[in-house]
Amino acid sequence: MPPNNFDIQGLSNEQVASSREKYGQNKLDYKKENGFLDTLKGILKEPMSIILLVAASIYFITGNTGDGIFLVVAIIFITSISLYQDSRSKNALEKLKDFSQPTCKVIRNGVVQEIKSEELVVGDSLLVEEGTSITADGVIVHSNDFSVNESILTGESFAVFKDKSLEDNIIYSGTTVASGLAIATITGIGKDTKLGKIGTSLESITEEKTPLERQIANFVKKMAIAGAVVFVIVWAINYWQSRDLLNSLLQSLTLAMSILPEEIPVAFTTFMALGAWRLMKMGIVVKQMKTVETLGSATVICTDKTGTITENKMSLAKLFLLSSNKIYQPKDQLTEDEKKLIVLAMWASEPIPFDPMEVALHEAYSEVSQLDKRPDFNLVHEYPLGGKPPMMTHVFENSEGQRIIAAKGAPEALMNVSNLSATEKQQINDAIQALATDGYRVLGVGESKFSADNYPTAQQELSFEFIGIVAFYDPPKKNIGKVLEGFYTAGIAVKIITGDNAATTTAIAKQIGFLGYEKNISGDELMLLPEGELETCVMETSIFTRMFPEAKLKIINALKANQQIVAMTGDGVNDGPALKAAHIGIAMGKKGTEIAKQAASLILLEDDLSKMVDAIAMGRKIYTNLKKAIQYIISIHIPIILTVFIPLALGWIYPNIFSPIHIIFLEIIMGPTCSIIYENEPMEKNTMSQKPKALTTTFFNWKELSISVLQGLVITAGTLFVYQYAVNSGYDEALTRTMTFTVLIVANIFLTLINRSFYYSILTTMRYKNNLVLFIIFITIAIVGIILYVNPLTTFFKFETLNLMQLSICVAIGFLSTSWFELLKLAKRIKQNMKGVSSSR
Repeated sequence: MPPNNFDIQGLSNEQVASSREKYGQNKLDYKKENGFLDTLKGILKEPMSIILLVAASIYFITGNTGDGIFLVVAIIFITSISLYQDSRSKNALEKLKDFSQPTCKVIRNGVVQEIKSEELVVGDSLLVEEGTSITADGVIVHSNDFSVNESILTGESFAVFKDKSLEDNIIYSGTTVASGLAIATITGIGKDTKLGKIGTSLESITEEKTPLERQIANFVKKMAIAGAVVFVIVWAINYWQSRDLLNSLLQSLTLAMSILPEEIPVAFTTFMALGAWRLMKMGIVVKQMKTVETLGSATVICTDKTGTITENKMSLAKLFLLSSNKIYQPKDQLTEDEKKLIVLAMWASEPIPFDPMEVALHEAYSEVSQLDKRPDFNLVHEYPLGGKPPMMTHVFENSEGQRIIAAKGAPEALMNVSNLSATEKQQINDAIQALATDGYRVLGVGESKFSADNYPTAQQELSFEFIGIVAFYDPPKKNIGKVLEGFYTAGIAVKIITGDNAATTTAIAKQIGFLGYEKNISGDELMLLPEGELETCVMETSIFTRMFPEAKLKIINALKANQQIVAMTGDGVNDGPALKAAHIGIAMGKKGTEIAKQAASLILLEDDLSKMVDAIAMGRKIYTNLKKAIQYIISIHIPIILTVFIPLALGWIYPNIFSPIHIIFLEIIMGPTCSIIYENEPMEKNTMSQKPKALTTTFFNWKELSISVLQGLVITAGTLFVYQYAVNSGYDEALTRTMTFTVLIVANIFLTLINRSFYYSILTTMRYKNNLVLFIIFITIAIVGIILYVNPLTTFFKFETLNLMQLSICVAIGFLSTSWFELLKLAKRIKQNMKGVSSSR
């Protein structure tokens, strides 16, 4: 490695080893979320898992090994899917970290070395220069025209000048060098950096359960209580009638188990895991499976501007020349004066540009200048960005003594150091207003004719001529209009939360068809609002400018207080707390920081917001299909419960028509139906044109539950009708059981087909592409056929073989007890069509 020219020796190898042993590595090692044991513990704490474990234990104790084994298998199945998906998501995140392995330059043993940033130690002499990322905190000991972009921490996009002689002589990990060079002695690494401390604060924000998780837990709890009550009643009735303690316990357990809807958590886990896998294939890494469900319920999406709505590519878009008092486009046929404006703006920039605006100026210079004079001139004096408002000045000379003194900065700063008339000042202000209103970022450009060699201490002491203004444009992404349209069609409000100023943000918002661009509020104004006004403000305002971490977090919490389900995009450390607090935190895979990725619940690999429209569509499809599955589970559980309970409670001739093996068998059939068939259902038409459900809308509301309950009661009526028909026909208990069981199976098959949509007819849903429907139904029919007509199995299940007449009756009753719902769907469609016709008049 080459020796350095800064007269700095840096640490020796022994000092490096000693420092690393004392302070550790330069890594952000936060508390690991969703580790194997944490995930396993979380799964086992779920109410249904506890119920299943207790129920399985009771079955084993009472000798019902088959039932116990089934429940153990169900628990293992749920746990395995959760652990597998958790592992897969973490592996994907590790791959994301490998996209860029940061390095840095240090001075050790008197020479400049390039090392991995994680090998940096406290006390190291870190060398940072234009275009590099700072990888630790430190105190500046040497600098040259050094400025830093700290937007990742502050949200402010302007570069900040730093020097060892200034009060602000600290560099921070995660920030980027905008200009110049500096050497800093490292004082903080890893979690001890400012970036690390912000990251640590994320751990204090409690992650809340999703609405559906809470609703499922509440529903299962109620069913568990109902199961316990019924368990006691049935046990008492059975014991009163038989005086057989063990047998009555078995029968009451049969009914209690039929009440517990253990398929619901299995279905929920399966839907979430497979949904996360499908999203990953689309370029969306889901860190937590439950996020998949919340996606479909999102009511608000908060997005930043730069790099999400815009390209984050600055281009020179407009020129204002004071001498002509006109605004031009750089692509116009430029006069010599207009070309001079671009040339001077370039000379006022860094010779090796990093800032996007300076890069754009150098590119524009190359286009307008026939002869490139940059190699002929040397930077002999410079005034770094400073003053209020800020400006910067560069002095160049060539070998012949020709001098160029160019300055750029806030137009107001150049106006203050130029001799301007009142008319000229008004013309400049009018130009600034016109350009800012159109979304341009403006810089004033000036020239000085100073010829002496004793340069003044401050650049403001030089006499300048105000030449004009250069305006830059960060264009919106080409697909952003379509993306917004997708959100609006889906009934999702979009809010822009940015560190940029109001004029630029409003102008960009207007260009892309953003709704509500007329009203905005700044971070400082927002922080002064009382709680009540804040909650009203966040609902009525769509553009939030000059935002900082506390303000962003306040917006998210205020939206949540309004019962909104909030999604938020972010990429910087300053976005971390808000990403963590949002229901759906969305980090960018390419430009996102590690802190943002850790705080977020999902990551967009390609930094493309359009993926969120796809993700929300996937979430809605999963939500709808999961609802179908759960309603199916409720509908089919009711006839099982009542068919076991009513003959016993009413003292019918065969009071215990089913035993645990029949219930377990029915649940084995129901499991694949709800977890495989419905999970694989395609998205129904108009799903993305419906408004998302409010947070206050319960998944298990009575309107939807009543449909499932009614379906279950009608199937129960059909099942008990066949029971009584068999008894009145003089059939024995085995044949009565067989016919009753067969009706339940047939009703289960038709219910599966009919409930594929609660709006469209079975003739429409039969055209849905889902190959698993016929496969699962075929398997079900085949297994039942074997049980009914293969003698050893028929005997084991205490069945009898049905003749054609008996089988036909069972099929007919099973069909009639479910197909009536098609008439209800038809009535709904007619009503909807009539509404559409009347509203179009």
